[in-house]
Amino acid sequence: MTRTRRMLRQTLTVARRDFVATVFTPIFLLFLFAPLLLGAFSTVGALAASNIGPGSADKVRIVAIVPAELARPIAEADRRLRTVFRSRQAPPALATLAPSSDPVRQARAAFASTYYEASAVLYGPLDRPAILYGPRGARAADYLAVLAAQTLGDVRLGDQRPTVAATKTAFDAAAAPRSGDRNGSAFFAVFGIFFLTLFLSGQVVGTMAEERNNKVIEVLAAAVPLEAVFLGKLLGMFGVAVLFVGFWGTVVANIGALVPPEVAAGLGGLAPAVGVPAFALLFAGYFTMAYLLLGSVFLGIGAQASTPREIQMLSLPITILQMAMFGLASAAASRPGTWVATLAEVFPLSSPFAMAGRAASSPGLWPHVAALAWQAVWVALFIAIGARLFRRGVLQSGSARPFWRRAKPIDMGVS
Repeated sequence: MTRTRRMLRQTLTVARRDFVATVFTPIFLLFLFAPLLLGAFSTVGALAASNIGPGSADKVRIVAIVPAELARPIAEADRRLRTVFRSRQAPPALATLAPSSDPVRQARAAFASTYYEASAVLYGPLDRPAILYGPRGARAADYLAVLAAQTLGDVRLGDQRPTVAATKTAFDAAAAPRSGDRNGSAFFAVFGIFFLTLFLSGQVVGTMAEERNNKVIEVLAAAVPLEAVFLGKLLGMFGVAVLFVGFWGTVVANIGALVPPEVAAGLGGLAPAVGVPAFALLFAGYFTMAYLLLGSVFLGIGAQASTPREIQMLSLPITILQMAMFGLASAAASRPGTWVATLAEVFPLSSPFAMAGRAASSPGLWPHVAALAWQAVWVALFIAIGARLFRRGVLQSGSARPFWRRAKPIDMGVS
């Protein structure tokens, strides 16, 4: 058996051992259903917020202090203008008040009313209205200005006001995606890989801490090259990640029919530049490389920790590193072809994110072949560095040579 074949067999043995030890445990079920638990908690929080929010939101008003003869025209104009707003984007409900002897004082007193919460208050003649607005009432003040102009036109022109009979026809823009759609697709690809790696790759940090405590790692290091141990553990945890993604991918694919039509239409507009089949393969490849790159770095760092406390202390810098790579790749997705994009595509830890965004925004395929090879080189380099640091710092065997420079055992001819 050749050295390469032997090392491959040892690597797969370690990977199978870690995969089985992780998956066939009750704790794995909690990890597998963690998104469901997270979604349940988020739903409960959203429901609680929705029950609290409307109590105060329903009391918000825009106030118009106008004479009695203008109360009905301004209400009619408000009804027509609101037809162009979506329900959640519409201004607050309109309340009209008859002017008092001091409209300025009356407008200021409206903000202290116990019956409603005034967002903006209009008073004075409609051709020169004065509008007061609160801290979050700037848009409401703009709406009141438009409402005053609409009402004034209705009152002065009456039946002579010109009408417009518009012909509305739905049009399906199935042409080539626009640049904005391409940028949206690129960001969606970057965020997808970031979310998966953020959720899955962090668990690699603590894979060796327990085995360091019970001395299993010393037995493995004596029987198997450390490079095979590191790569095997990385592949084993990647198998767990693939199982997780496959499970939830199947669930999402089966409930896709429940997505609202407008959401489905929006997602349909995010067409990748390289085509859906090629993008699916590239997305899988870049997710694999992102996991292996970040996982190899985290495995090398986590191998230096021996206690759960030290692993917890490593969580913050690891999260900061992941957020920094996401920020760099997001900047590259929004500014393709710039030096920022080039930096993100070349730097090994951000390269999978940036190149996934490039697959969504640029039709060329040959750069992805070079990028995947470039990232694979760095995976091997990070694994070799992590194993060497572990050998020198933890096992205190710094004089050991790398596996590719070790001499073959001499056959003494003794049977």
